[in-house]
Amino acid sequence: MTRSNPGLRLLLCVLTIFLAISWNAVPADAQGTTTGTSGLPVPRFVSLKSDRVNVRVGPSREHAVAWTFVQSGLPVEIIQEFENWRRIRDWEGKVGWVFHSLLSGRRTALVTPWEKANRTPLRARSKSDADIVAELEPFVLTSVTECAGGWCRVNGEQYDGWLDQTRLFGVYPDEVVED
Repeated sequence: MTRSNPGLRLLLCVLTIFLAISWNAVPADAQGTTTGTSGLPVPRFVSLKSDRVNVRVGPSREHAVAWTFVQSGLPVEIIQEFENWRRIRDWEGKVGWVFHSLLSGRRTALVTPWEKANRTPLRARSKSDADIVAELEPFVLTSVTECAGGWCRVNGEQYDGWLDQTRLFGVYPDEVVED
């Protein structure tokens, strides 16, 4: 009969806990920004490059498809990186793995996807008293060209103006975005 080494058991226990935490990580934004295997910050927002993007339950093609996005340009948040795979979170909080080449660094945002009916005023300038040039419905997908001082410049086919940054999924509060 052999004795187990208590130090080795403790090390294995700590290593197991560390791997479990890192594999099922708390969203990275709750932990602060780090650098991923890509050399880019994690967490960060990106957009879907393709009209059809499979989201998998793990970081390989052998893992099952959890769901499929069917619209390009949607913003998602990268919360973890593993080799060429990116763990993403969508606006609903759903999490899964996507192959890196299906993602783009182009910045987009959804206008208030958490609301059902309230429109968001699009302003002519980045000030709360600036003229309203349009009102955007929830779930409008928009391009983000810059953000500063709590405002983001957004545009689409028939609009261009400034939105309150807190009304967007696809940028962090007070994040500075430069085109």
